[in-house]
Amino acid sequence: MLPKDIAELEAAIGYSFCHKETLKTALTHSSYSNELRAKKISVSCNERLEFLGDSVLSIIVSEYLFKENRYLPEGELTKLRKELVCGRTLADLARGIALGDYLLLGNGEEKNGGRANDKILENAFEALLAAIYLDAGAEGKNVVSRFLLPRVKEKTKEIGHGSDFKTALQQFVQQTEGDFLEYVVVGESGPDHNKTYTVEAKLNSNIIGRGTGRTKKEAEQQAAKEGLALFGED
Repeated sequence: MLPKDIAELEAAIGYSFCHKETLKTALTHSSYSNELRAKKISVSCNERLEFLGDSVLSIIVSEYLFKENRYLPEGELTKLRKELVCGRTLADLARGIALGDYLLLGNGEEKNGGRANDKILENAFEALLAAIYLDAGAEGKNVVSRFLLPRVKEKTKEIGHGSDFKTALQQFVQQTEGDFLEYVVVGESGPDHNKTYTVEAKLNSNIIGRGTGRTKKEAEQQAAKEGLALFGED
């Protein structure tokens, strides 16, 4: 029996399962199924669902990043995706829906704080995505996307998407042959240990953005962000 009413979890993810057993499997850790196996009771754990969930997660996040970042090169997209699908991020997303409260754990994992364990939460979250994907049938990908993408967007902001506005602006500028983009420091203030820099982004000597920051790089990123907004590319 699950430790908490799964109706609350379904409300949190915005999806009600047609086949509750699929959800229960996604919530079943191997430590629990192993304990029951020792008692000659067969219960599937979430490892196979985790395998599928990893792929579901990757394709949805990759497609989202590809569509939302038209001027980021492959290397930057890969770096951003890696941050979004890493264990720490997935564990945080699992905590956001209190996933640990619903897990079926063996006695050992329960005593060792398994409900808060990053790896267990990461795997369970991937298994949950797979369970939604399978249970929803033809609409599986869309249902997972509706649940997942708002959380991915928030995480993207947290981990600093847009931290490479310079690359995005450079990619945009390169569409027009002969255009020249540069960043010029136009101001410094504060003591040496706590300076603030002001930088202008110039396109063919025309100012298209201005930014400030504690480092020159930070100020350049802010200037690039303003430049992208000027062209409607923010």
